[in-house]
Amino acid sequence: MVKPNITIFTDGAARGNPGPGGYGVVLISGQFRKELSEGYRLTTNNRMELLAVIVALEALKIRGSEVTIYTDSKYVADAVEKGWVFSWVKKEFKNKKNPDLWRRFLEIYKKHFVKFVWVKGHANNQLNERCDQLAVEASMKKTLKEDEGYLASLL
Repeated sequence: MVKPNITIFTDGAARGNPGPGGYGVVLISGQFRKELSEGYRLTTNNRMELLAVIVALEALKIRGSEVTIYTDSKYVADAVEKGWVFSWVKKEFKNKKNPDLWRRFLEIYKKHFVKFVWVKGHANNQLNERCDQLAVEASMKKTLKEDEGYLASLL
C-alpha cells in the first residue's frame, strides 16, 4: 500500500495570552481537503499552536504517512526541527511549558514521517490565513472547551 503524502497547515490564536483561544487546521491529501478547529475558554497562543499540530496528526488514518506541516509558530517548528523537544524529554520537561501537550505530540509524531516548514504569519499565504481565520472564529464561539492542561499548570 502506498503511503500518502499529506500537507498540513496549522495555526493557533489566543485573544489575550492567556485568554480565549482556538486552533485551525487544513489537511490536504491529493484532492481531499479537511478543516478542523476548536475553541478554548482560557489558554495560550503557544498551546493552541501546538494543539493544532497534535489534532492534525491524530486525524491521520494511515500510519507511516509522509507529512509536511506548515506553521507560523517558531515555538513548534524550532522545538522539533532543531531537536529541542527531544532534550526536554531527557530532562522530563523540567522548567518547560506545556509538557502535557509535548508528550501527546511525541506519541503521535513517532507514528509518521513528519517535517516542519515555518511560514511567515499574515503574509498572504492563503492556507495559513485560512487556519488563522478558523482559529480566531473558534476562539469566539459561545461555547468553549476547558483547556484542562493549562488550568492544571496554574495550580
